Amino acid sequence: MNVFDFAMKMEEDGKAYYEKLARQTGLPGLRTIFTRLAEDEQKHYEIFQELKTGGSVPAMQDTTIIAEAKNVFEELPKEEETLKGIEGDLAAYQHALKIESDSFRFYEDAASKEKNPATKNLLMKIAGEEHKHFNVMENIYQFINAPNQYLAWGEFSNLDEFRQFGRDVDD
Repeated sequence: MNVFDFAMKMEEDGKAYYEKLARQTGLPGLRTIFTRLAEDEQKHYEIFQELKTGGSVPAMQDTTIIAEAKNVFEELPKEEETLKGIEGDLAAYQHALKIESDSFRFYEDAASKEKNPATKNLLMKIAGEEHKHFNVMENIYQFINAPNQYLAWGEFSNLDEFRQFGRDVDD
């Protein structure tokens, strides 16, 4: 399998995964983000398809996913009840993080080996977009996992011991 076939397969798999996440989520804002990520993956697929057929290096517009995700995050409900319905998807979001991490590393590596400057530049641009996708997924993961994160470490369980000696640890 050549690099273009491999890249096309990665993009195709990424698109299918984001479409699946879009179908599964109950929050319209997250559905929008996943749909946009799937569209970006389709755009990348088409670029690699063009490169594979020997066409000129296609121009590529920058993704707008970061700005769109920021707007969606501002509108997402923050109530714990809302998040409980989607927190079971944490493993799916972790998997998406791995996919994006593998993607941007793959494209950076491919770019480092590429001789054609235009193709090298395009690969780095796609790597940058995949890195943005990673950042979006990381934010989604942290947002959804937030209710599971709280201060309950062992070293903080003994604060009452300090209070019994007349010293208030909160001062």
